Amino acid sequence: MRVFDMAAVHAALPWPFLIEALREAHLGPVPSSEVVVQSDPAGGEAQFVTLPGWAPGGPIVVKMVGVFAKNAALQPPQPAVQGLVVLFDGTTGAPLLAADGAAMTARKTAADSALGSVLLARDDVEDLLIVGAGALAPHFAEAHLAARPSLRRVTVWNRTAARAEAVVAQLRAKGLDATVSKDLDGAVARADVVSCVTMSDKALVRGELLRPGTHLDLVGAYLPTLREADDTALSRGTIFVDTRINMKGGGDLAQAVTSGAITWEAVKADLFELVQGKTQGRTSANQITVFKNNGGAHLDLFTASALSRTLG
Repeated sequence: MRVFDMAAVHAALPWPFLIEALREAHLGPVPSSEVVVQSDPAGGEAQFVTLPGWAPGGPIVVKMVGVFAKNAALQPPQPAVQGLVVLFDGTTGAPLLAADGAAMTARKTAADSALGSVLLARDDVEDLLIVGAGALAPHFAEAHLAARPSLRRVTVWNRTAARAEAVVAQLRAKGLDATVSKDLDGAVARADVVSCVTMSDKALVRGELLRPGTHLDLVGAYLPTLREADDTALSRGTIFVDTRINMKGGGDLAQAVTSGAITWEAVKADLFELVQGKTQGRTSANQITVFKNNGGAHLDLFTASALSRTLG
């Protein structure tokens, strides 16, 4: 069994390779998957999540991760999501590889949204806005840039400006044109692609500010109590999700449905339907597209399978 540490995972899964691997994986059937969430028995905010997934006739994955939102405030900071991903042979049950959970989560989550950009963003997008400056932020910037080579500029906004400046420094060190914005509304109004990677419990993106043709990528609101975009953003946009299986668990869509701004029928398609050509994605240059990245064990399975291909 091969073990991949954090550096090995990132090195083995360059964005173009992983985005294409996810696209190819979505041509097949939806794997069986589960989500088991355990909350801190001491009453804290931390959670431990176990996600098993099994492809028909294919491999098995088990992802085991802790979600500790306060890790960013530690000195030195640690990723909020840490753990392990293990891939097993679907015929014998033998373990094939184990990989760093934080790196695998970063890679598969960003590539998921990047595939959404490939399928839904305009071909001529130039300005990317990253909302949030946690551990995932630089990965999302790089993944979207790989998905849409027309992107020229990256703007990063965060409630704590110093963290946004740290992300921008990372991106500039790689030769990217990146700047910090202290004005979220102004940055949203200028952006062609808005990617939200936060743990916010209040809507940050005001839908009235989205320009026609904008692609809005919502990632962080994985619980019903979290929110990244307001009702106007959801009602103005054409909504897509990565999978319909767990789309009702995230706050952006669930809260908009509860308020009556949208219904669940407003979700036009998921990635399986888009990749397989069952539903058309963007239909005009002025259309606002909204992609809700829900995650799930199937994506861990696809990413771990892609990693196994690098073993030779």
